[in-house]
Amino acid sequence: MRLLLVLMLAVGCAGAQDLRRQVRAIAAEAQGRVSTACWLGGADLNCDLNPHGHPPMQSVFKLPLAIAVLHQLEQGELTLDQPVRFLPSDRILPQAYSPLQDKYPDANVDVPLRELLRLSVSLSDNVAADILLRLAGGPVVVNRYIASIGIRGFHLVDNENALHHGRDLQYRNWFEPAGAVALLRMIDQRSPLNAADTALLREMMTAPAEKTRLGAELPPGTPLAHKTGTSDVDNGLAHATNDIGLITLPDGRKLAVAVFVTDSRADETTRYRVMAEIGKAAYEAAVKR
Repeated sequence: MRLLLVLMLAVGCAGAQDLRRQVRAIAAEAQGRVSTACWLGGADLNCDLNPHGHPPMQSVFKLPLAIAVLHQLEQGELTLDQPVRFLPSDRILPQAYSPLQDKYPDANVDVPLRELLRLSVSLSDNVAADILLRLAGGPVVVNRYIASIGIRGFHLVDNENALHHGRDLQYRNWFEPAGAVALLRMIDQRSPLNAADTALLREMMTAPAEKTRLGAELPPGTPLAHKTGTSDVDNGLAHATNDIGLITLPDGRKLAVAVFVTDSRADETTRYRVMAEIGKAAYEAAVKR
């Protein structure tokens, strides 16, 4: 029995090192800095590459923001169906990605809080996210709440409007991959939200039908609840191409994976392929566990 246990531990450690080597080889194709982390309950799964780095998170911040807003809702400070005013000052000009602003270019309309959450998490609407951040009390309040639930390595300073006007500001908003995976793990195992709000959050994370990045090379039909983040590309330099998500394995367990590609000279197809191959490698290693 003791010999069997020793052999199992040895095989597990070897498998974890194999995955890390595989991730490192895939990451080299990105022509930039790649930071990753992953977790699988009850298994020795290690795909860490710079897990405590500080990659700019871009729209990945909208997931922790939504959790903070839903927490305030549960405290009785907000309600899902309450109208929130879309103010002219909330607009991001010149034009930024925002289905909300496209629909109401002059603002001055009330939007249900539920819709702002959906737009922000499912569609990554920049204006909707800034309205939620204003409603929540700003970056300091969101940082404080995320830290209070035990998540380390999350650092939010600027809203989308600021990032839209200051390219270098994005490096002040970062999320350690290890912290991102810890947040995903919390959503799966011990959510800080009640069951209904956790289900709503996961539904919003799963809503996008197109599976690119982490989900592109997973077996058809594999559930993925995730949040992406993407920067502009300046003179061939892609500052941030990110994806963090929970992948459901065939046996129902959840695999948490975070991949951040920073300051990459590779084209979009290559960056997306790097993320997809890391997601596939982690998935296949997890299934073997």
